[in-house]
Amino acid sequence: MRGLEVTVVVLAAVLTMTWLARRLRWNEPVMLVAGGCLIGLIPHFHRLALPPEVVLLLFLPPLLYWESLTTSLREIRTNVRGIVLLATGLVLATAAAVAAVGYALGLSWPLAFVLGAVVAPTDALAVATVARGLPRRIRTVLRTESLINDGTALALYAVVVAVAVQGVTVTWSGTAVRFLLAYAGGAAIGAACAVVVVALRRRVRDRTAENALGVLTPFATYLPAQMLGVSGVLAVVICGLVLSQADPKVISAGTRVQITSFWEVSTSLLNSALFVLVGIQTPAIVSDIGSASPGHAVLTALLVSGVVIATRLVWLYSVPYLLRAVDRRPVQRTLRSGARQRFPLAWSGVRGAVSLAAALAVPASTAAGRPLAGHGLLVFTAVTVILVTLVLQGTTMPAVIRWSGLHRDPDETAEERRAHRRIIAAALEALPDHARRLRTPPETADAILSELRQYAAEDAGPADTGDPGVRAGLELRRALIGVKRSALIRLRDQRSIDDIVLRRLQSLLDTEEISIELALRAFTGRLS
Repeated sequence: MRGLEVTVVVLAAVLTMTWLARRLRWNEPVMLVAGGCLIGLIPHFHRLALPPEVVLLLFLPPLLYWESLTTSLREIRTNVRGIVLLATGLVLATAAAVAAVGYALGLSWPLAFVLGAVVAPTDALAVATVARGLPRRIRTVLRTESLINDGTALALYAVVVAVAVQGVTVTWSGTAVRFLLAYAGGAAIGAACAVVVVALRRRVRDRTAENALGVLTPFATYLPAQMLGVSGVLAVVICGLVLSQADPKVISAGTRVQITSFWEVSTSLLNSALFVLVGIQTPAIVSDIGSASPGHAVLTALLVSGVVIATRLVWLYSVPYLLRAVDRRPVQRTLRSGARQRFPLAWSGVRGAVSLAAALAVPASTAAGRPLAGHGLLVFTAVTVILVTLVLQGTTMPAVIRWSGLHRDPDETAEERRAHRRIIAAALEALPDHARRLRTPPETADAILSELRQYAAEDAGPADTGDPGVRAGLELRRALIGVKRSALIRLRDQRSIDDIVLRRLQSLLDTEEISIELALRAFTGRLS
């Protein structure tokens, strides 16, 4: 089947199912998977196979990169203990629980642990979809957990697949060293790539080259990590987090607007296309369950799905309470939440394309050439877990959020207002010096000063660019945008505001700066 044909069909399905889901107000991932299933029933598409390396090398890096670029590093620092426990401890606990059930239902221990590693991580893309409407803190915890736990699960996956397929002997010390190397190596490569990208951005001033560098970054970070046998997932995440702090200082407004628009569109399409591709492959996977009877396969898949959901619920209603008994510091008490408010976090364990890619990547035969018993059942179970979590948890998440009584984080609005006042104050303080340096007429400077004072009093957005024919006023406004942006970044660096607030106000400043640049070009054109 030609790649262009598949691309056209998948994109058409994405557009149709997304429109239909929004029109009917249904869960978009579920609708996309359902549309994919209908396509998969067509004989021409019945045997369409998504190579696992396509997900792991083409889809995963840009999607994880954009998620890490747009998360809040301050909230990650505040909730780092809970995130680490979810991204490591919960993954290992889920893998062990699933392995126990799989073994009890007839899988060998090695293959049962492979299944556990496959379904253990939550999916960053699916979680980002179902987490809409949650407060900033919970949303950040969920997004960061799903970014990091892929690295834990894939490191475990590599170990247990080697046991199941090649008969490699596992030792606790060897496994622990492998985990540490995967994490440390991935983090080191991600940080190094971020340093190189920042250095290049400081030297490159061509907008096309800057945008090309932005597109290349996640792939150039993921690939060397994978080639060296460390966590490519963690490398991309660390690179994105580092760049989220540095990019506001080294990227121009025009480039930032362009690259942001590109990533928003492309990641949305990639995300939706993955759900469609999962659906397309589902009918073929269901028909290839191997020697297991349909009843046994369905029972195994449903039980494993229940264990995956139950393990997360048990973990989040036990481990945090045990930690409370040990750590009674005041700073930790401020982070506590009640059982009702905790439930959305416990109910957000949606699985997705990473689990499918990992399941499809399991070899169907051993190193000795014998068929791997239970391979078809493993893939079928993984797909069922994805569908059950998407349908059951994804569709009920809005009701869960309403029942929990969670609302938008009030601190976010307060931070935004405070940041607005601070950047206007910085502009007011810098205005006289910039007016003298640019030789701005006094009446123009006074008019801009009055506008800034008015906006400071009203907590409004950035000032209008005013009369585009007044070049001196435009140049002064452009200089003051640089002052505002510097003040905004200082607030973020001092942790007075987080990255989400910075990006929101930065977007307004970028829009203002671009409109001023256009007005100045028009003014220059009229003079020439």
